[in-house]
Amino acid sequence: MTVLVQGLDVALGGRRVLKGVSLDVPAGSWTAVIGPNGAGKSTLLRAVLGLVPSKGEVTVAGVDLGKLKPRQRARMIAYTPQSPNLPVGMTVFDYTLLGRSPYIPHLGREGARDRAVTAEVLDRLDLTAFAARRLGHLSGGERQRVVLARALAQQTPVLLLDEPTAALDIGHQQQVMELIDRLRLSDELTVVTTIHDLTLAGQYADRLVLISGGRVAVAGEPAQVLTRSAVEEHFDARVRVTPGAGGRPVLSLERP
Repeated sequence: MTVLVQGLDVALGGRRVLKGVSLDVPAGSWTAVIGPNGAGKSTLLRAVLGLVPSKGEVTVAGVDLGKLKPRQRARMIAYTPQSPNLPVGMTVFDYTLLGRSPYIPHLGREGARDRAVTAEVLDRLDLTAFAARRLGHLSGGERQRVVLARALAQQTPVLLLDEPTAALDIGHQQQVMELIDRLRLSDELTVVTTIHDLTLAGQYADRLVLISGGRVAVAGEPAQVLTRSAVEEHFDARVRVTPGAGGRPVLSLERP
């Protein structure tokens, strides 16, 4: 489903964090939001979800999210925060089952379908063998897959992922990004991620949105956004940009 953000403004603690941000995310695509630290990337995702006060409009397939109740919104968009709260004593199965909350009646219990969906998601992410394991006994890469599993259990057409590769080594970064891309294509999901690694963003996303100073500085295909001049201007870094597989940009630091 298409995600359209128009004129989004967010003020936190008396400071304007986002200033008239607009995005057009086509259905089934992967958009990566990049930018320097403090640019407002995570705030953008939280504002789309209605987790922080904002002005502007956010629609999914033409439906205004601001007019939906939280449970209705949670059936359209799933979200993984950058630093999720993982109860160390909870099992992988029970944590993933939390993704079914939008479908479980208030004061009710999960049903057979909720448990079946949870089991299917764990199977797809190769986590069935971990179902009974406690979250506190997982590696970093395993935890990231479990967080993604909870989001997938919501069965939404849109995924918002805040730094899904944070604190992972290069091998696990690649595994997580490949997994996201495979799920996006197989389930026709619309994916929006924030991501710190510019080369990683350029290798996987269909479209990049560079936010700087709370505004959209440039948006487009990876090769249009990840230019030497744009990186120098907004990240204060000198880089060499070379074409990689499929012409996608690969960045390497240049020493002065």
